[in-house]
Amino acid sequence: MSFASVKALVDDDLREVDNVIRTRLASDVVLINQIADYIVGSGGKRLRPLVVLVVGRACGTDRRHAEAAAVIEFIHTATLLHDDVVDGSTLRRGRDTANEVWGNEASVLVGDYVYSRAFEMMVSLGSMRVMDVMAGATNKIAEGEVLQLLNANDPQTTQERYFEVIYRKTAKLFESGAQIAAILAGAPAAVEGAMTRYGRHLGTAFQLIDDVLDYRSDSEQLGKNLGDDLAEGKPTLPLIYALRTGTEEQQRVIRHSIEHGSTAELAAVTAAIESTGGLAYTARLARQEAALAIEALAELPDSAYKQALRELADFAVERHY
Repeated sequence: MSFASVKALVDDDLREVDNVIRTRLASDVVLINQIADYIVGSGGKRLRPLVVLVVGRACGTDRRHAEAAAVIEFIHTATLLHDDVVDGSTLRRGRDTANEVWGNEASVLVGDYVYSRAFEMMVSLGSMRVMDVMAGATNKIAEGEVLQLLNANDPQTTQERYFEVIYRKTAKLFESGAQIAAILAGAPAAVEGAMTRYGRHLGTAFQLIDDVLDYRSDSEQLGKNLGDDLAEGKPTLPLIYALRTGTEEQQRVIRHSIEHGSTAELAAVTAAIESTGGLAYTARLARQEAALAIEALAELPDSAYKQALRELADFAVERHY
């Protein structure tokens, strides 16, 4: 089963999610519609809402899963709008970012709108447990943004600090999406816990590979500018590993590039993390995380949806975009 096959398995559900997104994003303010449509309609893997749908089906689906999947996508969309402003990004998913087209002010404000709309939708789900999970998740995501800001341009950032950031910024939303899908399906506590672990490990694996692709892919395939993380002074795991194991000259180049948020020596940095095994090390940890995600699926009964969750874990580490 491929990633496309997984999407095909819940094709009707995905169409329903698209309908929910279009309906819920609608606003009397034209600019909100323009920016929201631009972001949501710009493609992307839709992996987060897909996780919600497939976990829901694996646990015993509920009519509210499409709404819950849209909530997760809205929160993700809001973070993208805000992230691109903070990072000064100009390219995402192969297109100009919203802040590049409409400016920072509009992007931040529409991001706020999408966030608040997500919370309106959470209320309509009629579950205090879901509200509790998602309120905690959005706080964690915000904390992750601040922690990443503190790590920016700091070559002393440790692997532990890096993992704390990617848990809060990325894995937490995967974790929460899988958990609320199990909650809405009325899954037993053991299954809910397993799905929570699945989401966390899947999200961690996904982000680790993202950080590999920033040095191994190309702009057209990746949908963003190669070396964007370095330009933003982000000390991701391939850099942290190379700083720990590289030669003095390699360490000097990487340290200078992180401190100054510079891609002037991108070729030398890329060569350093390749030669030290930084990319291979990061990919290995991603595979370990994917294996833990798959291990968590033992709590589920066998089904096509359980197999699809396994395939999503494989996709997270084998993808090239």
